[in-house]
Amino acid sequence: MKGAAVMPALIIFTMIVLLPFSYNIKAVAAEDAEYTIRYVNHAVEVMYGGYIMINDTIEVTGQAPDSFLIGFPYKYGSYVLKCVAYDAYNNSFPVSLNVPLENRSGFYIAEVDLPQFSPQVFSVTFVLSNDLLTQSETGFNLDFPAYPSLAKDVARCEVIMVFPEDASNVTIEKNDGLVDNSVFVKENLPAFTYSPANATFLLAGEKLQIINIKELNREVKIDALGEIEVSDSYHIVNNSTISITSLQLALPPSASNLSARDQLGRTLAIEAINRGEKVGWCNITLILPLSASEFTRLIVKYNLPNVVREEANKFALQLSLFPLVNYYIELVSVTVILPEGARLLNPEAILVGDTYGLARDVFQERLTINIESVIYLESAALPSRNALQIVYEYNYLWLSFRPTLWIWALAIVGCTVAAAWKRPKAPAPARIAVPKLPAGLRPEYVKLFIGAYEEKKKIVSELESLETRARKGRIPRRQYKVQKKTLETRLNAISRNTAEIKQKLLGAGSLYADLMRQLEIAETEIDEVEANIKSIEVRHSRGELSLEAYRKLLAEYQRRKEKAETTISGILLRLREETQ
Repeated sequence: MKGAAVMPALIIFTMIVLLPFSYNIKAVAAEDAEYTIRYVNHAVEVMYGGYIMINDTIEVTGQAPDSFLIGFPYKYGSYVLKCVAYDAYNNSFPVSLNVPLENRSGFYIAEVDLPQFSPQVFSVTFVLSNDLLTQSETGFNLDFPAYPSLAKDVARCEVIMVFPEDASNVTIEKNDGLVDNSVFVKENLPAFTYSPANATFLLAGEKLQIINIKELNREVKIDALGEIEVSDSYHIVNNSTISITSLQLALPPSASNLSARDQLGRTLAIEAINRGEKVGWCNITLILPLSASEFTRLIVKYNLPNVVREEANKFALQLSLFPLVNYYIELVSVTVILPEGARLLNPEAILVGDTYGLARDVFQERLTINIESVIYLESAALPSRNALQIVYEYNYLWLSFRPTLWIWALAIVGCTVAAAWKRPKAPAPARIAVPKLPAGLRPEYVKLFIGAYEEKKKIVSELESLETRARKGRIPRRQYKVQKKTLETRLNAISRNTAEIKQKLLGAGSLYADLMRQLEIAETEIDEVEANIKSIEVRHSRGELSLEAYRKLLAEYQRRKEKAETTISGILLRLREETQ
């Protein structure tokens, strides 16, 4: 009896010990599955922003594995931004990145988990950073994997290089030979092929810009009559070494009444470009060239066709968010603002996006959707992630809501004035002549603004000094946090005061309004310069920027900052003169 009790315990102990080792076998399980890879289409596309999209369409025969391994030389692993896997039926599959391989090194491998009834044909798409593409006065150079690294031999691999339109003098150098064609074939591709390659090509004009689109904030506003006004706000960084004078951005094909402004509110020249029925583009010309490592913010506004009315009080909006957007966007936020009095139906049915939130004001609802890592191929292959369908309920009686409020307000004011007019009037006291203040503004407001702004500059200087001391370890961390919070609280309060007084100055006449606009431009210039300084410091620390180039750019930014600070000092001096 004692021996019989020992055996089950021994079996359980053995299973517990061997269980962790079973996970290590998973990385190479695909290598032993009973299947063959008949064909691979290896498409390498250079997108408009310089990002590299590698789309591998794989055809297998036999019993497809539960998991499939695909990758490329490990040096490209640090450039991977996104990976998606899907089939021709719009089914997506989970992907694990940087999977380790036993007895293998030098490869960056992604593992695709396939369903029980695996498809015979499926695709895996990688998006790589535009740091692999470099631009010079003589052309472009692209570092990319010539072939995919797979766990089995491939009978036939066809490589298609997709360059921007009008690219010429294409030369591709790889370890198995030099080609001058954008399409080439490799028969009997060995398993775990290690084949980095370089492609050089020429491209005239600005059909390819090496840029990073950090954010796109899209606001879709629907009015009471169903008309749609869209505002796209872009945050764009120039990641090349050459200045940019124009940018091409995608629009819905039905967009109309285009307009564009920069971050200072200046109107930009915008031209619509038609590229087929599915997508529209616009070319925006910048007022000043965007230098290397600098950023800008653009706002593009346009109108879309009216919302479709399905029933008496029921309306539907179907919006294709990113149809064939030929660039990569790091973060997208889409906000849909419904008319006053409208109520969103079934918000939980909206599946597009990573996160969404519904905000309700007193009379208005707005829906916000956040999406990370947007590429056009994912939207085309997985339409459910690209289509935004919103249904809301709205009664046209709300059209009279605002006018009714105004009528009531005017009626109340009129009754109050009439009642005051009919009251018996007391004898008017003798008037005493008082000298008039200068037209525009009371002097004490100007003095308050000058004092508050000087205090704001002092607090900002104290914050910078505190940051420097904390960075050098001259102040305890707890004391640093307490002092920083105190200074930030004071800074926020003073900023609110200066903002309120600034509004009064803006309405006080052309002189004060002009000074305030000059002050805002100088402040914006300082903010941009500080952001650019942080950018070049990061690039220099990564080794992307030489010491000489770093010092040259730093000196230029410091000169611009000093010029803006001098402008602010001159404005404050002018205001002091006006109060004397």
